Amino acid sequence: MTDRDPAGRMVDAARAWLDSLDDEQRAAAAWPWPAEEERHRWYYTPTDHGGLPLTRMRPAQQQLAMRLVASGLSRAGFVTVSTIMGLENVLDGLEGFRVDWGRERGRDPQLYWLRVFGEPSDEGPWSWRFGGHHVSVHHVVLNGTVQASTPCFLGADPAASPLLGGHLLRPLGAVEDLGRDLVRSLDEELAQQAVISATPPVDIVTGNRPRIGEGNTAMRLPDVWRGRFTEPRLADSVEEIQQAAEAKVGLQPKHLDDVSLTTAPKGVPATRFSPEQRDQLRALLMVFLGRVPDELAEREAAKFAGDKLLDVHFAWAGGIEPGQPHYYRLQGPRLLAEYDNTQRDVNHVHSVWRDPEGDFGDDVLARHLAAHHR
Repeated sequence: MTDRDPAGRMVDAARAWLDSLDDEQRAAAAWPWPAEEERHRWYYTPTDHGGLPLTRMRPAQQQLAMRLVASGLSRAGFVTVSTIMGLENVLDGLEGFRVDWGRERGRDPQLYWLRVFGEPSDEGPWSWRFGGHHVSVHHVVLNGTVQASTPCFLGADPAASPLLGGHLLRPLGAVEDLGRDLVRSLDEELAQQAVISATPPVDIVTGNRPRIGEGNTAMRLPDVWRGRFTEPRLADSVEEIQQAAEAKVGLQPKHLDDVSLTTAPKGVPATRFSPEQRDQLRALLMVFLGRVPDELAEREAAKFAGDKLLDVHFAWAGGIEPGQPHYYRLQGPRLLAEYDNTQRDVNHVHSVWRDPEGDFGDDVLARHLAAHHR
C-alpha cells in the first residue's frame, strides 16, 4: 500500500483491480454511477451480493481485490473480515458439508462479491462495496475524501470455535463481551431502563433495509435475500430456520414491538452513566467505528468526543449471562450500532454500524447534487 490517504489508497487499489479484468468480468464488476437502486442493495446472508465474486477471478485478481478490501478496513478490521470469510469452511463442516443453497457449494469462502460504482478518481463521486455471508463493506468517495462508510456489517458463525491448546477463536468477541460488561455494570434502576425486552429478536432489527427509521421491526430471514428464492425447498428451509430460532427464544409479537426502532432512542442515555461506564460505552462504540481505516475511525470517533457521547443511548434485550440469547444497540445522533447473538444456540453473531442520515453517503451526495447540478 502507498502512503496516500484512505481515499487515495482506494482509488489506486480499485483502478489496479479493474485494469486486471477482462471485458466479461468488468461487466459484472464495474457499474456506472450512480446506479441508485443497486447501490443501495446490500446483504449479509449467503445470497448473491451483486458484483464479481472471488471465485470468478484468477489468483492475481483475487489478490488485487483483497487489496481494495484492505484499503477500506483497519488492520484489525481486515483480519476480522478475513477470519469471518474463512469460517465458511468451519460452518460447512458443522453442517456436514451438505448445505448447498442452490449452488454447487453452499458455504464457500470464495463467494464474496466486489463491485465498483463509477470511475475511481480523486474527484468522484464513486463508491465500492464488498460482501458475502456475514460481511458487507461500503465506501463512498467524493472530492478525494471518503464521505461514508456505512452500512458496515460483520457477523460470525460460529461465533466461538475451538483452537488447539484450549483457546477459542472469537472474531467478534469484543463486541459481545464489552456490551455484556456494560449492562452488567448497571444498578437495578438503570438495568430496568436499559433492558427493553426480556426476549431478544433473532436478528438485528433493521435487517438490510437501505434506509432505516421510525417503527422498523425485525425483518424475517427470507426477506434478507436477493430476489427471494427460485427453489421452493430453499424458501422452506429458510422459513424453518426462522421459525426454529423464534421458538427457541420464545419470541412473540410483543417482543418485536418492544425492540422496534424509534426516533427517540430506547434504553439508557449516557448521561445516566458513571464516568467509568461512559468509558465502557466509548470502548464498545470504538469496536464498531474501529472497523474502518484509522484515519476514518478517528474522524468518526470525534463525533462522540467528550460530552457528545452523552446523547448516545444503550438498550439491551434478552439475558445478561453468557450463553443466554441477547441483543443490544447503541443509538444517538448519526449513529445506530446493533448486535445480536441468538441463533445456533447463541453461537451466531450479527453486528452492524449505520448512520441513519448518511448511509451510502446520501446526505453528502444530496448536498453535492443541489450545489453543483441544479
